[in-house]
Amino acid sequence: MALELWWGSGSPYSWRALLALEHKRLPYVSHLVQFSKQEHRSPQMLQMNPRGRVPVLKDGDYVVFESLAILRYLDRKYPEIPIFGHNAEEEGTITRVICEYQSYAEDHLAKLIYAILFQGVEGHMEEIERALNFVIAEARTIENRLTTSAWLVGEAFSAADIVIFPGIQQLMRVLERREAEDLRARLLPIETTFPAIAAWIKRVEALPGYEKTYPPHWKEKE
Repeated sequence: MALELWWGSGSPYSWRALLALEHKRLPYVSHLVQFSKQEHRSPQMLQMNPRGRVPVLKDGDYVVFESLAILRYLDRKYPEIPIFGHNAEEEGTITRVICEYQSYAEDHLAKLIYAILFQGVEGHMEEIERALNFVIAEARTIENRLTTSAWLVGEAFSAADIVIFPGIQQLMRVLERREAEDLRARLLPIETTFPAIAAWIKRVEALPGYEKTYPPHWKEKE
């Protein structure tokens, strides 16, 4: 039976699953979930994931959700074109880079994006500045890694790139909004502020299958 993926446009966690499936060249049935219609809360979705979130991957009778769990499952079940490295040392480093991002950047990134999209910058500048400072500090760490290698861990595209890339892309898009005008100069243009990250983004965008992963509603607004 074919792999099936339920995902949402613009969800960075869904984007991770799509990138992994395309990079590993695995055939799958795509189910685009419409958040506006509350499809992620449908009985079918809640049966697979009681939390009502995407992505959800189904492989035969087995169902797995949470993006990092999906990446690990895919790499263990379908090891060709590995995304967690070829040996214990590479896997340890890839997992460590992911953990660093989750521990020191992801929450601040989410707060920053949420504030711009839903709260509004006015009245929340202290919280936004704090989150932005953390994001910039971690961006420098990522920039330093990418000055010495093409990918976040060594010379191969890995789960570290898959986990971090969608969040950075989402931030870049949000910063283009009018509400973020006063924050934009701190990070953009990325080619000037973080040239190694900018080059890395272009490398990811050039990967086979990348266009299939790009959020469809972003295309409609471009």
